[in-house]
Amino acid sequence: MIYCVEDDGNIRDLMLYALQAAGFEAAGFEDSTPFWEAMKAARPELVILDIMLPEEDGISILKKLRSVPATAEIPVIMATAKGSEYDKVIGLDLGADDYLVKPFGMLEMVARIRAVLRRSTPGKGAASISAGAVELDPVRHTVHVEGQPVSLTLKEYDILQLLLEHQGQVFSRDQLLEKAWGIDYAGETRTVDVHIGTLRTKLGSAGRMIVTVRGVGYKLEVPDDK
Repeated sequence: MIYCVEDDGNIRDLMLYALQAAGFEAAGFEDSTPFWEAMKAARPELVILDIMLPEEDGISILKKLRSVPATAEIPVIMATAKGSEYDKVIGLDLGADDYLVKPFGMLEMVARIRAVLRRSTPGKGAASISAGAVELDPVRHTVHVEGQPVSLTLKEYDILQLLLEHQGQVFSRDQLLEKAWGIDYAGETRTVDVHIGTLRTKLGSAGRMIVTVRGVGYKLEVPDDK
């Protein structure tokens, strides 16, 4: 099920028609009130969220989704007005998985949804990956530190998985944006630093394994404590 939060009725109807024609179940909401009511009844596979809404704006809704463990990993695609670079960066900083710039085509929307869903679906039969006290299970989509579960957003999880799978390899911020977000985002790379910072915090003492390589980017390295 895809939830579309869009206050323009004509656009919302077109989005729902395109999604249903592409084989998705979809439901539309004109503002935050019916959206939150629907969230109580059933959680969607993905949310398309317009930033400019009449009651609670999309940024506020995204913050709430990411602040609660039960909804923190639901993929979210933000719809932003053309040229609203600030909204785009803020959305990515807060954990949005992708964005659509209005006016966007329905084929582009469906393609981005499929890409995000592919990235958020754990691979079948994949083995757990570990480094130091951190263990990531791609099948269950879980992360544990010293045996204790850690709740990560989808993008934090993607970055951690990438670093774990390539221990010792240095990734630039642009590479992390492209690989973790699945987009060639040529704007502000500060969003990577924000996600690395929150990821380190959530991993606790194990967060020191994520090393800053000055002037280049980041890598994951298990320290030699001997």
